[in-house]
Amino acid sequence: MGKSKRTQLDAEELRILDGFRLVLLSDPEDVAKCDALIVEHHKLHDASLVGEHLRYAAVYRDQWLAVATWSAAARHLKDRDAFIGWTHEQCRRRRALLANNSRLLVLPDCRSPNLVSRFMKLMLDRLSSDWQARWGHPIALVETFVDPQSYRATAYKVSGWSHLGRTAGWKRDATDFYVKHGSSKQIWVRELTRKACVKLRARDLPQEWAEVEDLTPARCTYKVGEILPLMDLVKANLKDFRRSQGLAYPMAGIVCLIVMAMATGIRLGPSDLADYADTLSEGQLRALNFRRDVHTAQRRVPKKTTFGRVLARVDPIDLESVLLRWQEQLLGPSHNPLVVVDGKKLRHGGVEIVNAVDGQGRILGSAITPDKTNEIPVARELLGRLDLGNKIVLTDALHTNEETAHQILYEQGGDFLMTVKGNQPTLQKTCEKLFEEQRFSPSADGEDPRLENRT
Repeated sequence: MGKSKRTQLDAEELRILDGFRLVLLSDPEDVAKCDALIVEHHKLHDASLVGEHLRYAAVYRDQWLAVATWSAAARHLKDRDAFIGWTHEQCRRRRALLANNSRLLVLPDCRSPNLVSRFMKLMLDRLSSDWQARWGHPIALVETFVDPQSYRATAYKVSGWSHLGRTAGWKRDATDFYVKHGSSKQIWVRELTRKACVKLRARDLPQEWAEVEDLTPARCTYKVGEILPLMDLVKANLKDFRRSQGLAYPMAGIVCLIVMAMATGIRLGPSDLADYADTLSEGQLRALNFRRDVHTAQRRVPKKTTFGRVLARVDPIDLESVLLRWQEQLLGPSHNPLVVVDGKKLRHGGVEIVNAVDGQGRILGSAITPDKTNEIPVARELLGRLDLGNKIVLTDALHTNEETAHQILYEQGGDFLMTVKGNQPTLQKTCEKLFEEQRFSPSADGEDPRLENRT
C-alpha cells in the first residue's frame, strides 16, 4: 500500500501560513524583482502584462514566498461571455470591470502547504478596492487560464472559482489578429460581488460601475451597406479643396467618417475623432476609400492632424447640408410643426452655438456666434435658411424683438411663440393689456373701448 497523504502541518509551516503578509507591489524595484522571478521560475517565462494591472507578493519575514499578477481580461472568451450573459457591445464597453489572474507563482524555496490558497483568498478580498485606488474603478469578476497538463487548479477550486470549459487554443498576436498555438487551457472565473453577472448584463450598470462604460471610447458600428450611400451623398455635395495627388484620405471618406462620429456622439474634436477612427475595421476603411500603407499593405487610418486640417477648411454650411440630407434619408422628412431656437455655450470650448431643432429633438440647423456679437442676429440668419411655412417658432426672451418676429411672420410665413420677461417693461405692459376684458370695436366709447355702452 502507498503512503497516506499528509494532512498535518508542522509548527514552522503553521507559523508561515499564519504569519505571512500580502504586499501590493508598487515600488519599481519590487516590480522588477517580481517580473524577474516570473521570467526565471514560471513555466511560461514571460512577465508581460496587458492593460490595467496589479502585482502582489506573499512575504514572510522579508522573504518572498509567492507572487501573482493581474491584468486586463481577455477580449473575446466564448464560455466566459456566455456565463455572464452579456451582449457583444456590453462586453466591449464593460470589460474593464473584469481582471485576469495572468500569473500565479509559488517560489521553489517555499514548501508551505496551503500557502497558495491562502494567498489567493487574501488577494481576492482586496483586489477590487486596490484596483479602485490604482485605476479608478472596481472589479466585478475575475478570470484565469490553467494548463491542465501542468497544474490541477487546486488554489482556484478551494477559493470558489468556477470551471467553465476550455479555450479554443488561439492567442492574440496583434490588433485584431490571432494565431493558433494549439494549447487549450481551462477557463476559471469567480464573481467578486454578489450577482455580478446579473449586474454586468443589465441594461444599466450600478452607479459605482457606470463610469467604466462612460469612459469607453465609442466604436464605429456602421456597416458597409450604410457607409456607401453616405459616401455618395458627400461626393455629390462637397468638393475636395486639396489636390488629389498622394491623398491617403479622400475628402468624401474623411467627411463621411466625421458625420458617422457625430451621429455616434463624438463631440470633442480631432483627438476623439482619431480615437473613433482607430475602431474601424478593414471593411469599413475600404468602404471609405482610404488607401493602403505602402510598407505594411494595411489600410491607413487618419490621425488627429488630418481631421484638424479638414475641419479647419471644410465649408460648415455644406457640411451641415450633408448631415441634414443624411438625417432625412435615415428618418424621413420631419412633419413636426415646431422649430425651437436656443443658444448654448460649449463647455471648455469658448464657443457659442445657436441650434434649431423640431419638437422631437431632430436637428434642423446650427450656427456659431462670431466674436463681438450675440446670438440674436445669428438666430435670424439660421431661421433664414429654414422653411417656416406652417411652422411655429419657439424662442426664449432673448429673441423676443420686433425684427425677429417680423422676419418669422411676414418674410417667412411662420408663426411664433416668444417669452416676455420683466426686463422688457414696455412690452410686458402691452401684453398685459391684451388680456384685459374689453369690447370688440365698434364700441360705445371710441376713446376707451373698455367702457360699457350706457343709455
